[in-house]
Amino acid sequence: MIKKNSYFDSVSLMSISTKANGLDGVEQAFVAMGTEMNKGVLQNLGLLTPELAEAGNGDLMIVVVPSAGAEAGEIIPQIEELLTRKAPGGGGAQISYRTIAAAAQADPGANLAIIAVNGAYAGREARKALENGLNVMMFSDNVPVEEEIALKALAHGKGLLMMGPDCGTAIINNVALCFGNAVRPGTVGIVAASGTGSQEVSVRIHALGGGVSQLIGTGGRDLSAEVGGVMMIDGIRALAADPKTEAIVLVSKPPAPGVEKKVLAEIAGAGKPVVVYFIGGSEEAVTAAGGTFAASSLDAALAAVRLTGSPSVQPQASDATRIDSVRARLTPEQTNIRGLFCGGTLCDESMYALLNDGEEVWSNIQKNPEFVLGAADPSRGHTFLDFGDDEFTNGRPHPMIDPSNRLARLVEEAKDPSVAAIVMDFVLGFGAHEDPVGVTLPAITEAKKVAADAGRHLEIVAYVLGTDLDTPGLAAQTAALEAAGVTITSSSTETGEFARAIVREGIKA
Repeated sequence: MIKKNSYFDSVSLMSISTKANGLDGVEQAFVAMGTEMNKGVLQNLGLLTPELAEAGNGDLMIVVVPSAGAEAGEIIPQIEELLTRKAPGGGGAQISYRTIAAAAQADPGANLAIIAVNGAYAGREARKALENGLNVMMFSDNVPVEEEIALKALAHGKGLLMMGPDCGTAIINNVALCFGNAVRPGTVGIVAASGTGSQEVSVRIHALGGGVSQLIGTGGRDLSAEVGGVMMIDGIRALAADPKTEAIVLVSKPPAPGVEKKVLAEIAGAGKPVVVYFIGGSEEAVTAAGGTFAASSLDAALAAVRLTGSPSVQPQASDATRIDSVRARLTPEQTNIRGLFCGGTLCDESMYALLNDGEEVWSNIQKNPEFVLGAADPSRGHTFLDFGDDEFTNGRPHPMIDPSNRLARLVEEAKDPSVAAIVMDFVLGFGAHEDPVGVTLPAITEAKKVAADAGRHLEIVAYVLGTDLDTPGLAAQTAALEAAGVTITSSSTETGEFARAIVREGIKA
């Protein structure tokens, strides 16, 4: 069905789609705006009817494929209820404004706008927010790079932050925005061109006894040669001027070389210690610029906490006994690692642990074009997949919200007799699935049974990114995995090291 002129932002629709797919009697549900991209997804699924093809960008499409014995007519009202259900608490009336200008005028104290509309309109709305004196966090993706460059130039000129496009994580004045974790307030500021990378550093700081003053996201393209690191540089300057921040951490996947030089040149003028974690970055370049080099996310968190105090908890090292136990249960044919990740930087960090050891790794986010896999390609050798990449999420919720794509791949990987271990991440926090472990346990059980029926042991290695303050909590999610026979690692860094140890030392002659 189509609901004419019924706009919902992409963050809301991702959550609603996940809940709709969990309703009784639903084989598949699709709740999205009537954009050409979304209609293309329906076309590929064989679900695009002539009526849906006529939907406009401002129309809401609700598509239901009922399971056997169920009726779509009984399910659609339940989805409509999800669309109209108000969030609990507060008790006050909700006020809606038709324009950003009207909202800014009504609340002069507001200084931040979150943009989560279709990428075709996101730039226009962000420009309106900036022109009304609002800092911007743009969750929307699929925004042309030329528009990003123009918006960041406008924001820079006005002394405002332009976080994004495709900025999924920020913590501003102790409030987590979009995807984020509950961490204690503190004196470490983070500027990151990576959502899950910044989440990982923030939760590791929390686990070590430290706290976060601000977490500023830049968007994934900020350190590209085209954009030039504008937001990261502005973020460094903002934290340098922030009296609550005593040390700064920079987080990114490998930046463009010229942009890396520009960013590192800002360190000397910050007036505060700066820790740099650029995956695959140069220690020599960081040290020469006056920064503290971090080879891993855990190193970055540990360095930051040491610079602002002393860690109250020491990080855990990989247990050699556990690794030996895993190796002892493998057959000589089991030589490969398969990584199935929701977080791009978590995938990158684990993948680089193997790459740095000389292993060949196939991935949809590989920098080496010879080892790039598409979303539909079968795995080969060591394969690490980021299910949050655009190719997997086109027309679908992010896997941190709806992990169904990953669940099917998990069972499929278990059928390969060359697989020694499957490595997975589970991301807790605001915006994420309400029980990411619980929804995955049936697939883990099935994958282990597939391998056992074939006479093989299959090791599942999992890292849960979260804190004791998150809901659900870290301890409960970890305990559920352990009860299912899953090996738990204590950080993203240890995850990569554990996988590397299995491969490096565990192959039997």
